[in-house]
Amino acid sequence: MAVHHFHLKADWPGGRNSIGSIDAGNLKTKISIPPEMDGPGVGTNPDEMLLGAASTCYIITLAAMIERAALPLKSLALESIGMVDVTKGVFTYQKIVHRPTVELKHTASDEELTKIKRLVEKAEQSCMISRAIKGNVELELQAEVYRGK
Repeated sequence: MAVHHFHLKADWPGGRNSIGSIDAGNLKTKISIPPEMDGPGVGTNPDEMLLGAASTCYIITLAAMIERAALPLKSLALESIGMVDVTKGVFTYQKIVHRPTVELKHTASDEELTKIKRLVEKAEQSCMISRAIKGNVELELQAEVYRGK
């Protein structure tokens, strides 16, 4: 069994509305509370980072599955939305909606089109971030899959 280690260093100089920084190898950025939550809105924040982790894990997983299946991919794009509920001052990451758009080349067969539709769903269940947040954050998939002209 291989265990991969990822490291992050954070610096936070003060109170709630301070601006800190993180360094996790290729991810180096300022961090603060977003303006929607009455923060300074500098750099990124945990809400965007969780959405980014879930989204990048999903699209990379899907791309790998498409490649392994040797499907004639023309384009792959993703829009994701994260929803945070605030009730009585308690912040809860409620839901993530992934909206992948997958276009196969015009030469794709009906079988390949059917297969890509299955993979779009399977990638969500296979992504390690989706598995990590399962039961805590609702995940929804609104896919657009088609054969190009």
